Parts: sequence; structure tokens; C-alpha cells
Amino acid sequence: MSSPILTLVAQRIALGLLLLLAVSVLIFAGTQILPGDVAQSILGQSATPASLANLREELGLNDPAYIRYFRWLGGVVTGDLGTALSSRQDIATSIGGRLWNTLFLAFWAAVVSVPLAIILGLLAVRYRNGFVDKLISGLALASTSLPEFFIGYLLVYFFAVKMQWFPGISTVYDGMPFGERMAAIALPATALTLVVLAHMMRMTRAAILNVMQSAYVETAELKGLSAFDVIRKHAFPNAIAPIINVVMLNLAFLIVGVVVVEVIFVYPGMGQYLVDHVSKRDVPVVQAVGLIFAAVYIGLNIIADIAAIIANPRLRHPK
Repeated sequence: MSSPILTLVAQRIALGLLLLLAVSVLIFAGTQILPGDVAQSILGQSATPASLANLREELGLNDPAYIRYFRWLGGVVTGDLGTALSSRQDIATSIGGRLWNTLFLAFWAAVVSVPLAIILGLLAVRYRNGFVDKLISGLALASTSLPEFFIGYLLVYFFAVKMQWFPGISTVYDGMPFGERMAAIALPATALTLVVLAHMMRMTRAAILNVMQSAYVETAELKGLSAFDVIRKHAFPNAIAPIINVVMLNLAFLIVGVVVVEVIFVYPGMGQYLVDHVSKRDVPVVQAVGLIFAAVYIGLNIIADIAAIIANPRLRHPK
């Protein structure tokens, strides 16, 4: 790997770490300015002033905000995400299984949506301005216009209530047979696929059409290559960098944007865990989940940037 590429990769990684640090400050500040008293929410309205004061001291709530932030950040760096206020359970232990569930759901949604989006994008370019292109683009626009909660409720109504093909509540547990687990995530994975499929397809189509205006594509057409060979051999490889960026952004959404879908299907993932503890005003859990989501989103964006840099022939073969 050449020096310009290494420099750019190092810059992207450093920028990502700085951005994650800035996000950690925002997350901590956002949870601190929430209305209400954490000690009061834990002990209830009948708590005495003395018990409230003792609990605030125990939780370190009387310390200045910057001290609490660095204490929390130091714990995160060492792998200690703290203890949930509502259940007194270790957050890292509780998150482990739920993070795996979210990644499992996002993985299978990506396995379906990414190849399908690229194939549909290639077909739309191959038959551009024709019936197939207009049909695919129209369905993609309709899918983009529908919010994920509406898509989720439609899927539940038709496939769980009316046809009873799949369960409406996606219950999974440790040791669950693979087939049953796949059936349980069928509807939420379909909802996520429909949410990201249209955007990836439209951006794939736009990226390839942009490359199709290049002189070397016109030369390939003049040589008598078929339209599909021109797209497959010349246009698509040179449009791969923006397509990778779009795919990575949507993969980040599949992991970070699952909150609504998990709540609709009562799926025991990170999103459901976050919503449950927001309602309990469990600040350490909200901070931990928010930081994990931010780290995943920033990490996937860094991977997209690095992949785009490596895919750039002008950087791989500098003059």
C-alpha cells in the first residue's frame, strides 16, 4: 500500500476517533440535562430526603459534571460500562446478548438487501428509461416514502394476523434452533430490507449512470460490446467507490436504526433495550447504548472511506 493511501487511512481513523470522543461528550451532556432526578426516579416519590441524599452520594451525582464524565469515559475505555440503575445489573453483561441479536438481525437484512439492491440497480441502468427502469424506480420511490413503523405494521397485519405465516412478536432466546430463529426474524428483517433497499438501489443506479457518460464507456460501446457487458465490465467497476459508501451507510442504519423495528416486533435487541431504559430514566444504560451505536456508525463510515480510498486507481497508482 502506497504512502498517500496510508496517510489518508491514518487521517480517517484519527478523525473517526476524535468524532467519537466529541459524540461521547454530547451523549453525556444530553443525559445530564434531562429533566427529573435520577435518585427520585429510583427510590420513588415516598423516599425521604436523607435516603435521596445518601443515594446521590453513592452514585456520585454530587460531583461536578466534568469529573463524572471523565470517570464514565475512563470506565468505557477499560470495558466497564457501569451498572444499570433500575436492575443493578452489569450493563456490559446485559448488552452482550442483545448486541448479538441486533447484529444477527442486521446481518440477514444486509445479506438480502445489498445484493438485491445492486442487481436491481444494474437492471434499471440496463433498461434505463424503459418499462423495467420505471417500474423499479417507482417501487423504490414508494418504499422510500413509507416510514419503517408503517412497513412493520403492514407486515404484521398481512403475514402474522391474516395469513399467519410468521409470528408477529419476534421472540428469540439462547439455544434456539436456527430455523426457528430465522422464522422469528423474518418480518423485522423484511421491514429493514425494504427500508434500505430503495436508497441503495437508487444510488447504485445514479452512480453507474454517471460513469456511463465517460469516454471509455462510449469507446466500449463503439467496439460492439453488448449493453450488459459495457455495464458489467466498464461502468460498474468504476462506480464501485460511491456504491461502497452507500452500502456502508445503509449497513450502519441497519444496526443503529433498528430501534423502531425492534420495538414494533418486541425483538430483544439493542433498540428495545434502549427504549425500555429510557422510560425508566436509566442514564448509564442510555449512555452506554448511545455510545455503542455511535461507535458502530462511525466505524462503518471509516470502513467506507477506507474502501473508497483503496478503490481509487489514482491513489493506488500515483504518477
